[in-house]
Amino acid sequence: MVKIAPSILSADYTELSKQVQLAEKGGADLFHIDIMDGHFVPNITVGPVIVNAMRRCTRRPLDVHLMIEHPEKMIKPFADAGADIITVHIEAAHDIGRTIELIRKERKSPGVVINPPTPFEKASPFLEDVELLLIMTVNPGFAGQRFMPELLPKIKEARRYIGKQDFKVELEVDGGINMQTASKVTTAGADILVAGSAIFGGNVAQRVRELRRVAEGQGI
Repeated sequence: MVKIAPSILSADYTELSKQVQLAEKGGADLFHIDIMDGHFVPNITVGPVIVNAMRRCTRRPLDVHLMIEHPEKMIKPFADAGADIITVHIEAAHDIGRTIELIRKERKSPGVVINPPTPFEKASPFLEDVELLLIMTVNPGFAGQRFMPELLPKIKEARRYIGKQDFKVELEVDGGINMQTASKVTTAGADILVAGSAIFGGNVAQRVRELRRVAEGQGI
């Protein structure tokens, strides 16, 4: 079954707890939290305080995506705040193997992320040591961007490789996921869909349910 991960980047922060509850009512499997530092990407979002607030709002897994230059420096603060999954970028300035070790030391699930221009083979050497691969289908930094269909072959390539190696790695896709693109991404092999504005732009619970139905090929 496809997992739906609402991205709180698009949520109404004045009613964050209520929106989380509505997403849960719709069947959200986990929540995606984008952490941006204004350096690695051209935007600044939230820090451990919001992750901790989310932890108090929900028992669902918190999928914390570190879009920051030196993620190794922030593993413990986000782990202590309540993250369950911590994903770090291949493109960031750090020793990826060492950062993965730090995440495991905190007893959290590690994952790696690749941006649209980055070929899949840059991530493949690390898949034996992580539990999640996140493929970005927009250039990270801002919500509401258009899905890049030219990245579908990369998702298929990752799916084939993970299956061939029999790795226990979930394949997550983030960027421009909506009612028009969800089924394309799951057909390509995604396990987890991250969606922000497609969920938090209206009836939250209903949109989670509809997105899952579309992703699983059932229509709305």
